Amino acid sequence: MNGTPNSVAIEIKEIFETQKLDDLKSMMARRRCLNTTNNVLIYLYHLVQSAGILTSSVAAGFNNQTLIWVGISLNIFASLIHVYEKTNNSIMRRLLYDIKSIKDGNYVTESELVDVDKHDSVESPRYNPKFRSVERPTFRPGHRTEEPNPQN
Repeated sequence: MNGTPNSVAIEIKEIFETQKLDDLKSMMARRRCLNTTNNVLIYLYHLVQSAGILTSSVAAGFNNQTLIWVGISLNIFASLIHVYEKTNNSIMRRLLYDIKSIKDGNYVTESELVDVDKHDSVESPRYNPKFRSVERPTFRPGHRTEEPNPQN
């Protein structure tokens, strides 16, 4: 690199384009994985919910208190599966929005979904060895986070 303003601008543009392409590939792979997972979760949700309703109904017919609670537990488990499915759907919507932003040319690379696995990486474009942010200490109950005062 010879350091002329034109070559610097070209290199910066190439870096951003490479970053966009890497982000696009990562987002497409994540959407594919989330979509596959959601298909499994949808079927699992309906299966567990149906089993819970059937178990509760049969248990109520035979007046079996223990089996009623098993059916209720299955329905609670089905609700948790449904929550995971809805969470995955919201992540997929955000990824789709970012993919459309790349296509339209107004993509910002600081998305939380893109940088989750790059946060501590040295290859991260935001990593600058000259500037290190001050990290707050992790709070642990019963553990002192400040230095003891030597004057006391």
